[in-house]
Amino acid sequence: ARAKLRHQSAAVQVPIGLEEEFEGLVDLVELKALKFEGGSGQEVVTSDVPSNMQDFVMDKRRELIEVVSEVDDQLAEAFLNDEPITANELKAAIRRATVARKFIPVYMGSAFKNKGVQPLLNGVLDYLPCPLEVENIALDQNKSEEKVSLSGTPAGPLVALAFKLEEGRFGQLTYLRIYEGVIRKGDFIQNVNTGKKIKVPRLVRMHSNEMEDIQEAHAGQIVAVFGVDCSSGDTFTDGSVKYTMTSMHVAEPVMSLAVNPISKDSGGQFSKALNRFQREDPTFRVGLDPESGQTIISGMGELHLDIYVERIRREYKVDAKVGKPRVNFRESITQRAEFDYLHKKQSGGQGQYGRVCGYIEPLPSDAEGKFEFDNMIIGQAIPSNFIPAIEKGFKEACNSGSLIGHPVENIRITLTDGASHQVDSSELAFKLAAIYAFRQCYTAAKPVILEPVMKVELKFPTEFQGTVTGDINKRKGIIVGNDQEGDDTVVVCHVPLNNMFGYS
Repeated sequence: ARAKLRHQSAAVQVPIGLEEEFEGLVDLVELKALKFEGGSGQEVVTSDVPSNMQDFVMDKRRELIEVVSEVDDQLAEAFLNDEPITANELKAAIRRATVARKFIPVYMGSAFKNKGVQPLLNGVLDYLPCPLEVENIALDQNKSEEKVSLSGTPAGPLVALAFKLEEGRFGQLTYLRIYEGVIRKGDFIQNVNTGKKIKVPRLVRMHSNEMEDIQEAHAGQIVAVFGVDCSSGDTFTDGSVKYTMTSMHVAEPVMSLAVNPISKDSGGQFSKALNRFQREDPTFRVGLDPESGQTIISGMGELHLDIYVERIRREYKVDAKVGKPRVNFRESITQRAEFDYLHKKQSGGQGQYGRVCGYIEPLPSDAEGKFEFDNMIIGQAIPSNFIPAIEKGFKEACNSGSLIGHPVENIRITLTDGASHQVDSSELAFKLAAIYAFRQCYTAAKPVILEPVMKVELKFPTEFQGTVTGDINKRKGIIVGNDQEGDDTVVVCHVPLNNMFGYS
């Protein structure tokens, strides 16, 4: 923690034995050995520090005092004067330093055998700020998000934040953190984000997965309510104020996968699952790629997305196929090419007749659009009411180039001449003439495929620089910047998106 995260931290406990010999902990503040007995470690047995650990424990306690006294003046004074430091003095100093966010106490334990849980919870009480010691800021929506400091007392108007959702067996369970005021069962509360008013049907206090029904809850508490339709990050008030809590910071997703259900008839369950996961977890996004028609899920990493695909399978019994998202390539041309195409069709009744002449050329790099159509015809070789149909035909032809069927961009089409027939010419005839003319001259314009290139920023320990840069080169990347940040190297490079799938 000190080397990598640059934290001012020290251990407040040391383990007795490691890994399978792990028996308990020594509390460095109180200088007591703790062992956890009973079926799930619920009985804490305290005893004296084992004699073979005496020296090690005193060293570690001295280190703890040193680190805390660097950020706390009162303790530093006692430490420099070599006064004996009592458990209560040390506790008070750790609390002051932790609340001031200058020091981070480190706890030990093993969740598997439930060892070290009680001291950790005591540490939350001993060292972390109580709700009145932190300043919570709300944003007043009536006064263009002016910051308001909340008192944190039950006396004020109700302000609560829905920070977590869970599908329970009785419908959606919403966890609320109450910042101010009182919430009672049967009260009406208002969702500030949507403006809806709802009645609180049932209020519960959670003990891991057990629920205890309660009638009311006060500022500073965390409770859960049933049957409230909302998203995580919504704020509820009693309707007298219009505050929103600054919502939790949601990072942009870094990893995307294409998913689709294997069987056609499970589409309903599949979209139900995706909608629910999006409501529960703001870092999980679902989108539809308009070009490929694939459903794309995005999240914070491969494991994050794997878990959701697994949950779709487990909770909704839908087998989903996961793949790499289709990369949207583009096509473009590199040189000018002429076209002259006559489209005529004679079958009983009115025929079709349209002739278009002109050229296509690449747009200059500073052009504004991706497609330009110029009509350079002088006179009435083609009646002006057919010109929009010709433009439409060319636009349609540009939707899929003949190389790999992706849209063509950075192209200018200039119409110079043509011919029409008084009876047989129609909008359809000219539109088709334009489509065929484009296909006829496209290969002569030496088309190329363009691929999306991403700007990638990597931060990694310097000792891996060779490996990482070698791998970037393998993925056809171009390194454009290289910086040092402490022990880390920051590399900025441009890499084709197609080669970045699954990179992290």
